[in-house]
Amino acid sequence: MLELRPTCENCNKPLPPHATDAMICSFECTFCSDCVSLLSNTCPNCGGGFVPRPIRPVTNWKGDNYLGEYPAATIVKLRPVDWEAHRHLLLRLQGIPPEKR
Repeated sequence: MLELRPTCENCNKPLPPHATDAMICSFECTFCSDCVSLLSNTCPNCGGGFVPRPIRPVTNWKGDNYLGEYPAATIVKLRPVDWEAHRHLLLRLQGIPPEKR
């Protein structure tokens, strides 16, 4: 089950469970879509790409698989991007699509 982190790891923008601009990498690093654009779709923590974070249902449609039983995380993971280091990472990954990294 995904950890629904409450904010963007870079800018600290609130990303509640229903946020449609929340993006995650395969390690669940969470950024807002604005920061993902600035990051050139490259996670500064692992080098992977981002996808939209799914919305966890708020209604118990089936088997208690909903936000009430599995709430969003409340611990903020604020890790502002080191833009110089990210620039070097982008240079290393230049031309390699996320699915081939």
